[in-house]
Amino acid sequence: MDVPPTVVRAASSSTDILAVANSPFLWLCALGVFAVIAVQSLIYVKAARRAAPSISMSTRELNRSLRAGAVASIGPSMAVVLVAIALLALFGTPAVLMRIGLIGSAAAETASASIASSTMGATLGGPDYTQQVFAVAFIAMSISGGMWMLATLLLTPVLKRGGNKLSQVNPAVMLIIPGAALLGAFSMIAVTELPKSGVHAVTVLVSAAVMGGLLLLARRLHAHWLKEWALGIAIFVGLTVAFIAHTA
Repeated sequence: MDVPPTVVRAASSSTDILAVANSPFLWLCALGVFAVIAVQSLIYVKAARRAAPSISMSTRELNRSLRAGAVASIGPSMAVVLVAIALLALFGTPAVLMRIGLIGSAAAETASASIASSTMGATLGGPDYTQQVFAVAFIAMSISGGMWMLATLLLTPVLKRGGNKLSQVNPAVMLIIPGAALLGAFSMIAVTELPKSGVHAVTVLVSAAVMGGLLLLARRLHAHWLKEWALGIAIFVGLTVAFIAHTA
């Protein structure tokens, strides 16, 4: 039995976003994303264990590296959780899980969804944010995230070839460039936050001071576990300071 067009239009104009945002199909897509992530993680760990003997890396050092990576991810994951909570009302649980499970930028993809909504004469999360607008915004956000993955897939081999050529010319260059790139990227992120408000500036400065102090303390005490937890502690302290400064 065909559904009358008037019924379809009435359904698409509904503002009950969660009715479609929590559909079984989207839940299957979210579970599929996390299944792929789990398989990739197992493959990477297995490859690391297989390659460790060739670089004279002991099992103990490998396990410590894996543990350090797992612990260091706790701090940044807290920020991801906060972003996810903020997006739940707009996109529903499955869409948010897919977003945080893939490479990309929550700010960039939310901006894409906002622009897509505005092209339909609606505001993201506003009273005119209907199921139809949600569908268009979600597609725009998914395409935005997909382009991050496509760019990574295409550019990684190119950058790898460039890195191999540089290492042949001067091996020391490849020791400097990755560290400089990371330092520059995170420095730019921090610098862009400073002029936003006094709360932002205090949060950045306190976080930097805590991180530096913990690393210095870990070196003097030879406490490797403190290096692993330094990032998470610095982020937690920064969030606490930001909350206190904002409510003061």
